[in-house]
Amino acid sequence: MKKLLIICSLITSASFFSQFTVAVDLPAYYSDSDIYLYGFNGSKEILYSKAKTGNNKAIFKVDKKYIGMMRAFFQKNNSSVNMVSENKNIEFTLKLDDKNKITDVVFNDQTNQIFSKEVDLEKKKDLILPALIQIKDYYNPSDGFYKSLEGEIALLSQKGNTLANANHPFLSYYQQNQRFSNQENASQLKQEDYLNFFSKSSEYLETSLLLKPALINYLNASKSNVEGAVDKLLETVNIETPRGQTILSELIDIFNTYNMDKLKDKYLTEANNLKCTINDRLASTLRSNNSTSIGQKMPNSIFVNPIHTKAKSLYDIKSSKKIVVFWSSTCSHCEAELPKILEKYEKLKTQNIAVVGFSLDSNLDEFRSKANNYPWISDSEGKGWYSSYGETYNINATPTYFILDADNKIISKPNHVADVLEYLKVN
Repeated sequence: MKKLLIICSLITSASFFSQFTVAVDLPAYYSDSDIYLYGFNGSKEILYSKAKTGNNKAIFKVDKKYIGMMRAFFQKNNSSVNMVSENKNIEFTLKLDDKNKITDVVFNDQTNQIFSKEVDLEKKKDLILPALIQIKDYYNPSDGFYKSLEGEIALLSQKGNTLANANHPFLSYYQQNQRFSNQENASQLKQEDYLNFFSKSSEYLETSLLLKPALINYLNASKSNVEGAVDKLLETVNIETPRGQTILSELIDIFNTYNMDKLKDKYLTEANNLKCTINDRLASTLRSNNSTSIGQKMPNSIFVNPIHTKAKSLYDIKSSKKIVVFWSSTCSHCEAELPKILEKYEKLKTQNIAVVGFSLDSNLDEFRSKANNYPWISDSEGKGWYSSYGETYNINATPTYFILDADNKIISKPNHVADVLEYLKVN
């Protein structure tokens, strides 16, 4: 009995320890900076761990089983590293250039060594193979260099077997199914191929980063009847299942990104009318879409790094209307559109219309440098696309505009700055 109690105690205590760790050897540049480790549910990133660097090392502890793609995000220089988790320890070393940009990532664990090798091979196939084929025509077949070129071309032209033969189930799945996410292969696949892929794939589909690009390829292949193809897909995967709901969520996000409003509204209504239990992924999509639809009161935002205001939050700003714009200093469309608001800013002020900008910059210095060019209120969390803005306000692109009334109710969601000015009659 005592032995049994000891064994039970050991099992219970083991559950409090991490499933695996991710250890990173870092340059001194990252000293005392925040680094985040994310897993995936479709294209949605899920925060698994946060590490604080010290002694040129960062260690993440992951306490849940996870097999699939992961991403480490280095906030200080807005960089990220993709890796594969097989629920085993991962180790890698980062190298930076003199501008603190990542130049090399060296993995020490077998899984990611294999994956990195395959990624490099695919890059060579895409970038180098076409050039080698062209160069070969300039040499005589009897030349030694011609034969060397032929050997390299043959090597790069081989069908990849590295991952499939490595006794790594996720890597094998990833390699075998990349064709569904590759735009060049989209025309070679039939609708039934996609439907079988989405409905019969293992649980790795959700963590592979293949789902969203495969859905986009499926939609592109169904241009003659996108709505009919979506209906058939949702019927095949059954939207009352977790997989079906994740796919429905991805589709709604895609329609939102590409301004396919009719389709977005149709499938949002379908999702809202579901009577079954909703998974976390779809619940998040419904929450962000429903709370930012026209007629809803826009969720408040507590300022963290505000410029040009002493207000503490969005709701503290009193005006007859507000233009809320989500932007970033590296967004070329923002560079073109924000100056047009600046041109009309004095006229907007006379009508008691406030402008509030939320920046998706990851570098606060760059945010402040750009935001100070504009007289209106600006704020940023300094986390780039990892900011809370994306999920809270359903932001998939910059610039994104909202127009609010005096009670912070959303009265318009213009697509472009010209639409903003026309709606407010300040053209």
